[in-house]
Amino acid sequence: MLGVGAYRTRSRPALGAVLPVPISEMTWQLTDEKNQRVRPADWIDRPVMVFFGFTWCPDVCPTTLSDISLWLEELGAEADRLIVALISVDPERDTPDALAAYVGNFDPRILGLTGTADEVARAASEFRVTYRRVDKDDGDYTMDHTAGVFLFYPDGRFASIIDFHDDRRFAVPKIRRTLS
Repeated sequence: MLGVGAYRTRSRPALGAVLPVPISEMTWQLTDEKNQRVRPADWIDRPVMVFFGFTWCPDVCPTTLSDISLWLEELGAEADRLIVALISVDPERDTPDALAAYVGNFDPRILGLTGTADEVARAASEFRVTYRRVDKDDGDYTMDHTAGVFLFYPDGRFASIIDFHDDRRFAVPKIRRTLS
């Protein structure tokens, strides 16, 4: 019987899970790597893939963006329908120019978004992402942050998350379900 219960709840969020706000209800405004303002309304009617990270990240962020680039390549022309964005959790260092240089190392369909500390905090809150600055002994700092890739259907509903620890062979099927 337990197996049936596990199967029946597999596609539902865990009890107490906090899901991102639907894109259509989000209110953030950020700036892209070309210094253009971007709002959630700009994303309506398109499937969306969002990752929170930062350009000084030593491992998780470049690994995830490399994975996203491979997924987009595997999807081929289907990927052109997606809006794919990296939202920086480090607005102090991640200017539009810094983001342009960084995302330029990955698939050209990946947008880089940043803003003021308050603008980033609003976006993170609506996506239900956590992040925090971690000071290092040498006076530098790093950022701890949620490391999942969020998927949204074209109507703005949350579809799924690709966790950093998920087996990567399941990512493209999740994205395809979002596209269908």
